Amino acid sequence: MTVLRPLLVSLSLQISYLCILKTLPPTDHLTALPGLALFLWTVASIVFVLKSRQRDQSEQSLSIDTLQIGASEIQKGFGSTYIYTKAGEYTESKQKEQNKNDSKDNPRFGLKLAVTMVLAIPCALLLVAHARLIAGIHDGSWDTKRNSLQASDSTGLQEVFQVYQPVSFTSHGASGCNLDVLLMDHMFGASYGEPFVGEYEPPRCEFDTVRINLTVTSRGRQYDRLALMYLGDTEVFRTSTAEPTSTGIVWTYVKEMSQYNALWKQPQKLIFDLGNLITDVYTGSYNATLTAHFSNEGNTRAANYILPISGMKSASNSASAFTVPSDNTTVKHTIPAAASRAVVSISACGQSTEEFWWSNVFSEDTEDFTSTVGELYGYSPFREIQLYIDGMLAGFVWPFPIIFTGGVAPGFWHPIVGIDAFDLRQPEIDISPFLPMLQDGEEHSFEIRVTGVNIDADGTATLADTVGSYWVVTGTIFLYTEEHKGSEDLIARSSSMPHLEAPEPKFTVTRDLVQNQTGGNNSLSYSIVAERTFSATSSKYSWTQSLSFSNYGYLNQQGYSQVNRQLTSGKATITELGDTPSSNETTFNYPLLVNATYGMTANSLSIDSWMKRGLEIEASGGPGISTYTLVSGPSQLHTTQSGQASYNSVTGGNSTSTANTADEFYSTANGESYSRSVRAVNGDVVFDTRTGIQSVSLSRGQDVLGRGNVRAMLGRGPGHPTN
Repeated sequence: MTVLRPLLVSLSLQISYLCILKTLPPTDHLTALPGLALFLWTVASIVFVLKSRQRDQSEQSLSIDTLQIGASEIQKGFGSTYIYTKAGEYTESKQKEQNKNDSKDNPRFGLKLAVTMVLAIPCALLLVAHARLIAGIHDGSWDTKRNSLQASDSTGLQEVFQVYQPVSFTSHGASGCNLDVLLMDHMFGASYGEPFVGEYEPPRCEFDTVRINLTVTSRGRQYDRLALMYLGDTEVFRTSTAEPTSTGIVWTYVKEMSQYNALWKQPQKLIFDLGNLITDVYTGSYNATLTAHFSNEGNTRAANYILPISGMKSASNSASAFTVPSDNTTVKHTIPAAASRAVVSISACGQSTEEFWWSNVFSEDTEDFTSTVGELYGYSPFREIQLYIDGMLAGFVWPFPIIFTGGVAPGFWHPIVGIDAFDLRQPEIDISPFLPMLQDGEEHSFEIRVTGVNIDADGTATLADTVGSYWVVTGTIFLYTEEHKGSEDLIARSSSMPHLEAPEPKFTVTRDLVQNQTGGNNSLSYSIVAERTFSATSSKYSWTQSLSFSNYGYLNQQGYSQVNRQLTSGKATITELGDTPSSNETTFNYPLLVNATYGMTANSLSIDSWMKRGLEIEASGGPGISTYTLVSGPSQLHTTQSGQASYNSVTGGNSTSTANTADEFYSTANGESYSRSVRAVNGDVVFDTRTGIQSVSLSRGQDVLGRGNVRAMLGRGPGHPTN
């Protein structure tokens, strides 16, 4: 029993440990492990001491028993010879007795060995399970598995997901905060104009890292919806919803939010705006749970001040985003003299007639196919988002063509949603060259504009200074300070304007409208190529941008078929001047190719589409966590999506969607690389390198939301829009 008993003790202790782990949140597992080790060491020490004492007592008993010789015998003169003789006889008798007992135990030895092995195997497996659990907690994979299991398996809902490099929701810090805080648990039903409003209080512990977990469930019929999260008047997160099914869906997204530490460390009004519509047809509500995890991990530098470029409506419990072009987007701020770096992030996306801006035509062609597919949307497929400071152009953004989960063809985005659909990036403009002008103690204006392109009478393309309806826009100013800055340096820099080089963009456009034999318009081909550069230079910093854009569009079959091939590329560089200049550079590419053919009869409609798109970013880093790369330090991202999809519906009957979508993802960030390849067919994942899924879809298609016409369903194509 010398081996069997410790194994029984070890097995019982490990089972007890697993039971303890089950009652603890995963963030406390690492804390529990040293406690277990100390407990096992203590038990082992106690057992060793007891065994030692038992052996000593046995030896002592033998010695005393051996020397128990009567006094009369000693008096008779037997002396030491007699004592040694008696001891030998006693030892020999004890050895014979022990041999006899051992011979009796020999038949039971095989059984003991078998039981020992049976108990040793689960002990070893439990130890391996402990090691795998701790490794999973350390590298963050446990968070992804836990979220997926909690979100899908526990509810029976199908999981939809965005492919991205996972962000660990747990803490790896050695001290300070390790705290989960529930920020919101809310159902968004008929919620247009009625955002969730809550009061946030900072945790009473030291933290430098904040990450949020958004988990949403929905069941029924519903459009995709845009959602914005604010701390006060500042937008901190822009996301969108997946379109639900009749059986229900769930998704979880974990986001790094430490770049907003200056806001998290102060009490805030938390506003989450997800405008939704509930009717007899559109029945899906969105049940959202938002949790924040606070920890202290020696994280990267964060901005000392954060200022919003928004409508600033939190005082009235309203969302603060601008609607462009209808709103005046100008705000005024006083920039603190201690700021040494300044970066503006731009959050903007098109809605309604501007949701698919990349497929728009020149305004001259919006009525080319009114008799067949209805009015088209104009201002060209080119968009520029501009930042103005005191009326001067300070930089610009050429946006990524985001496609939400109802876009192009619904089947593409179930269960794999489009690139960045759950976390819309915010491109950045470094305004550090403007700081000498801004740090005079006076208010200065900041304004965001969105513009397309018009074609003049002579065929020349120029910026239109407006767009269709509408864009949802905000901006954020991140200010970084230096701890030691002399007043003489501040005075020397005050009121100094940067040197600007901001030539107008160069456009090359083509347009060809072809008519059929009866005089009706049959096809339209068009293209636009653009290039633009910009630079702002002060005595200490230089900000430069160089961007290029091309879009080739073709509509035929009297507008029932359309294809667009687009590429946006650019490079932005911020250089700190001086004896040894240093630079941070960001380059990007946004390739896009989409083809869609629509069919409409009196009682049916159909969509056949294929697409290929991508997002490529390389960055050397910046002063803190970037709202564009979503990480700090050097990073690289390469992701593509491709596939085919079809949709068919019959009036009074069911609608079905078939699709296959492939998503290839590779990134390097925070010193770690991540890759994933996923393929879905008809709403089922059939291949996934991260989970090991490799199977064949047997489903015949997805039941999706049927709508009266293509434009009502997608926001583009034949028909008329609906609310």
